[in-house]
Amino acid sequence: MMSMRGYMACVDVRPAIRRHTLGIGVFAISMMCLASHISTVEAQSKRTWRAASSAELEAHLPTRATVEKERIETEMRTATGIIDDHDNVIAAVVLVTAGYSADGKYSHFLLAQRPIRIGGELQLAPGSYVVGWTRGKDGLLVRIFDAATGIEKGQVTAYPLPPMQRIESFRIFPPGERKIIQVGRFMMPYSLEE
Repeated sequence: MMSMRGYMACVDVRPAIRRHTLGIGVFAISMMCLASHISTVEAQSKRTWRAASSAELEAHLPTRATVEKERIETEMRTATGIIDDHDNVIAAVVLVTAGYSADGKYSHFLLAQRPIRIGGELQLAPGSYVVGWTRGKDGLLVRIFDAATGIEKGQVTAYPLPPMQRIESFRIFPPGERKIIQVGRFMMPYSLEE
């Protein structure tokens, strides 16, 4: 009967060990590449938002917005919005409603190219909207309507800003800064839906 030492002397197991070690190495490298690919895909799916420039806002917002059956001029110097790294915007601009049926009902045109939730309760799908507001007991009652049909999509209360905050007529802040939409001395939180 052959001893183990004798068997080992007859059979060289080193190539098998090398193949096994090489297989483990290839497997480990493959797993690292897969993990790197997954993290790259995840990073690409998360959008980075920033304040949109004037040129970007002009490229996305209409100079005349379709509001129900009218085409109402917009005041581009008042435009505000955010843009992501895929060139999607959420932006608003003042409507010049004097002489139109929208006078007193709407004040701003809102373009949402990504889903957005305003005030934690009002979910808006990508689309064009018009915004109007009235004074309420707790702040401003902001009402949002579908721009093409005038059908109300919902309303949200905008609450007073903390003291010592800069007053802006209408501003959408980037989510990395503050997740709020400011309306004068009032604000409403928002979140971006993926």
